This record gives sequence, C-alpha cells and structure tokens, in this order.
Amino acid sequence: MARPIRIVTFSTLFPNAAQPVNGVFVENRLRHLVNSGQVEARVVAPVPWFPSSNPRLGKWARYATAPVHEIRHGISVSHPRFPVIPKVGMTVAPALMYLWVREAVRRLRAETDFDLIDAHYFYPDGVAAALIARELGKPLVITARGTDINLIPQFALARAQIRWAAGIADGLITVCEALRHPLVALGVPGTKVRVLRNGVDLLSFRPRDRAAARARLGLSGRVLVSVGLLVERKGHHLVIDALGQLPEATLLIIGDGPERGALEALALTAGVGDRVRFLGEVAHHTLPDIYSAADALVLASSREGWANVLLEAMACGTPVVASDVWGTKEAVQAPEAGVLMRERSSDGVADGVRRLFDAPPDRAATRRYAEQFSWDMTTIGQLELFNRIMADRSAFRPARQAAAA
Repeated sequence: MARPIRIVTFSTLFPNAAQPVNGVFVENRLRHLVNSGQVEARVVAPVPWFPSSNPRLGKWARYATAPVHEIRHGISVSHPRFPVIPKVGMTVAPALMYLWVREAVRRLRAETDFDLIDAHYFYPDGVAAALIARELGKPLVITARGTDINLIPQFALARAQIRWAAGIADGLITVCEALRHPLVALGVPGTKVRVLRNGVDLLSFRPRDRAAARARLGLSGRVLVSVGLLVERKGHHLVIDALGQLPEATLLIIGDGPERGALEALALTAGVGDRVRFLGEVAHHTLPDIYSAADALVLASSREGWANVLLEAMACGTPVVASDVWGTKEAVQAPEAGVLMRERSSDGVADGVRRLFDAPPDRAATRRYAEQFSWDMTTIGQLELFNRIMADRSAFRPARQAAAA
C-alpha cells in the first residue's frame, strides 16, 4: 500500500490509566509495530461497566475509574463499556460486547476509515470482533494468547463460537507453537495459523547494577521472585511451600489479586513468613531493578500461553525456574535460560531451584539468550500477514466486480 496500513486493535487486554499493567504485552507488541512506520493504529479496549468507583468495592471499582479515552505512547485508545453478568455471563459475553462496543468502532470508521481489525484474545474479544468485522466488511486478524485456547474451548458453546470466529478471520496468530496445535484441533486449517512469539523490549529490560538494586531493596543471600496475578493457576502457593526446603532463600512476590490474603496466611502457617515479601502491583518500568536483584525468577503456573515475565527476567540476566506447560518450554530451551521443573509441585519448585543453583549460568549468557527474542521478528511477521491480507482483498474486489458484470 502507498500509505501505512490503518488498523484498529481490539482487546480487553490493554492497559489503561487505572490498570497500567493490564495486557501490557499487547500494548508493547503494538508499539513496536507502529514504530515500524508501516502501520497507523487506534485502539478499542473495552472495559466492563461498573456503577461505582468506590475502592471498597474491590477490583470492579477500578474499571469505573478507567478513562473513556486516553493517549498512550502516542496511540489513541478508547475504553467503551460493556456489561458483564457474573457467573452466567460467559456464554453471552461476546454478544454483549459486540452490541455495546460496535458503535465505538463505527465512529472510528467515520472519523478516518481503517483497513483491518487486529483482535487479541479469542473469547469473548475475538468473537465480538468477528461480529463487528463481518458487519463492517473489514478483514480481521485474531491472536490467541493462552487461556482463550487452552481452557475456554472445553465449554461447548464457547468452542463453537471460537471455531466460527476463526472461520470469519482472514488471519490467525498464536504466540507459541503449543497454542497452534489445539487451534488446529478445533478444525482450523493449519495454513491459516501463524506463530508469532511475544518479544521483549531489550532496551527497557536489561541488567542493572546488581549490588545497587539489592541495596535499594534491602536484600541479601539467595533471592527468588514470583510475578503474576495472585490466583491459584499462577502457582505462588507452590513457591511459598517450597521455601521450607530452601532455607537460604528469600521470596519476592509481585502482583495483586484475590488470593493475597490466603497466600499471606500460607506463608505464616508454613513458617516462612519472615522470608516472603509481598510487593503488590508494581509499575512495569520498575521490574528490571527487581529482576536484576534476584537470583532466579520462579514461574509455577498451571497454564501459560507465552509468559512474558520469562523473557523480561532473562533480558535482565536473571535465569528462570518454570513449570513445563504450554509455551514455556519454547522459551526455556537452553541451560543459560534456566531450568524446567520436573513436576508442578512444591517439591518440583525446590528441585528446580536447587538444580539451577548447583550450576548457575553466567548472567551475561542469560542476557545473550534473551536477545534472540526481540520484537523485530514479530513485527516483520505481522507486517507480512497484514500486507498479504490487504493484497488479497484488493485482488478480490476486481474479480468480484468482473463476475457481477
């Protein structure tokens, strides 16, 4: 195309002023794509509707404080609201999102028409985006990111909707090979699915002065860090349990969520409360200092598509100990990256940490390993896919007009 491709990125997985770390990996991928100069982007990032911003009402109140519109890193982002019905809402979520958000996308088309919808997360986001794309006659690309493919298709109605959306889409992306296989198993042609891994910002995530970082955090001895939403599937409880077998280690837990109280209680009950520090949700730009201060990142998740925290830690020179699930083994493929757990349990965590510490990689080698995961190849892959789709659409129009004549 003579001008940049104009896209609308559509996803609930996108940061906002009230939730600055929500889906930051989607934002990072988009920023690098826009920086290529070959794409112009606007973002529609729907936010669940909630009537009150009273902080005593918990996480839902944060949704109410999200701005209706903001500019992030020079990109225009709108946050239209959509209703979420607790417990029973999963089956109707795509339809509700479509009905409440379609007008926001229509307005963008009226302001400056766009070429393509770039949706992230298959359900409900990708299904809603497919409904909008079909209505507006726009090509659609959907990126599968994890739970949307490795869990949600277990439900029959959601599975049918995902399969339908995949059929509507002009292109499909998965962030690891491990997510490509179940998508193809749903009946999606393998030729339609492209694997484009998440990358890491190698300028932002780089080794910092280790002694200074440890001094700022008041750390000494072996230090482990566990990062992620405080929910059961992230496995923080397994890392806490493992500390009983790792008497020399201190654990930093970064993140917030509904399980915080239970995890704090577990640390006390396990007799390791004095060696576990809950840092809460921290700004993304502060993570490199924490990674640099740590001896290892531990990720004990039961499900992961492609865990960006692995690459972020490695880029800071910090090796990882990770559960062997989904795309994780695609990120941890060499000793300098770290080790995979033999089993996902507290014993497995302790064993993995001991194996890493018995033969710790050189931190400079860990950094070099991470350097193969820059965003550049992901950006190139997106541009190739988007350009092919636009070329196919352009070729289709004259053919259709000729047939009509």
